[in-house]
Amino acid sequence: MMASPSIRELTAAFARIGCLSFGGPAGQIALMHDEIVEQRGWVGEDEFLRALNFCHLLPGPEAQQLATWIGWKLHGVRGGLIAGLLFVVPGAAVILALSLLYVAAAGLAWFAALFMGIKAAVIALVVQALLRIGGRALGTRFKQAIALAAFVALAAFSLPFPLVVLGAGALGMIAAARHPHWLALKPVGGMADAAIPAAPLIGRTLATIALGMAIWLIPLGALALALGSGHVLVTIGVFFAKLAVVTFGGAYAVLAYMAQQAVDTHHWLTAPEMADGLGLAETTPGPLIMVTQFVGFLGAYRSPAPFTPLVAGLAGAAVTTWMTFAPCFLWIFAAAPWLERLEHARRLQGGLAAVTAAVVGVIASLALWFAVQTLYRPGSGIDWRAGVLTALAFVLLLRLKLAVPWVLAICGLAGLALAQI
Repeated sequence: MMASPSIRELTAAFARIGCLSFGGPAGQIALMHDEIVEQRGWVGEDEFLRALNFCHLLPGPEAQQLATWIGWKLHGVRGGLIAGLLFVVPGAAVILALSLLYVAAAGLAWFAALFMGIKAAVIALVVQALLRIGGRALGTRFKQAIALAAFVALAAFSLPFPLVVLGAGALGMIAAARHPHWLALKPVGGMADAAIPAAPLIGRTLATIALGMAIWLIPLGALALALGSGHVLVTIGVFFAKLAVVTFGGAYAVLAYMAQQAVDTHHWLTAPEMADGLGLAETTPGPLIMVTQFVGFLGAYRSPAPFTPLVAGLAGAAVTTWMTFAPCFLWIFAAAPWLERLEHARRLQGGLAAVTAAVVGVIASLALWFAVQTLYRPGSGIDWRAGVLTALAFVLLLRLKLAVPWVLAICGLAGLALAQI
């Protein structure tokens, strides 16, 4: 392995990664592997894979967590901040610009036609994620049962997403202790679950958590004091703070819960607009969970007092982005020194395996939700144009295996064409 890079070299590498990180977590992780492991040799292969498994244990987007860990490993907290921020900032800037364009063009016929095609592509993208994750996560009957139960809990009974995830995790931890073969857990060696770490590590971890929580939540408290606890910016901040601690399983897993709350509970946007936002997020670099910024922008834009709609929308986007991504740094800086212990904790591994299985059911409920919103029009039934576009998206993505930007572009143009019929 070559010598550790300078801060300047690290910054240049992650500036490039941040601008090219299209394709969802799989593509982003592959890009980092190529840039950091294969080309530069800054991190070893085994170490990279161990860190990736570790990041799956944490809430938040795993690709951004991995970028932050790489920076932390190479240059401590400063390196982690540089790598993590550069992974997020390009996508945040693009999604903000697209959000501004979205509200400016709302109501235009051509814009609605374009997004009809994009929303059809989103259905295929969610189904692709469902097939990909399900193929590797449902290797036992127990895992399949958890996935089915999660789907029914969300789709049929509308149970809260955090309850579903925590319940699955608890079942997984119990199964890991009593029937590990139900989860197909591999034997672990080294440190046992009950091993007690050194006192200095515990002290440093508690100090990091206390400082990180203060940095994360003090801006929200200041907003509440200035605007009142019922102001939309405070409501947005509280909601996305809660979301930040339950985003296990990737963006697709938490989108169903976010859509349910943002659309049905808070009425920040409509269901078709939620689908539009996911389409926008698919076109940008960085984590897919950046769609949260679009939701926060629209929520504040439509309840702007005492600000103008534009100022309120920008503030909503800023609050959402802060509350979503600031804790990602906290999780890494607090938990990274525990990496070896977490890797060998059987109960924790069992809980994670069960949560991953539940995520398959969550994504299935999300696919159903998006399909209904895109294909069905109240009062008129199935929209044949949306059906044709969805079929086209499945062929392009699953059969021809085109890249996501191409699928979105082709489906958008097809939507424009069909609107003329």
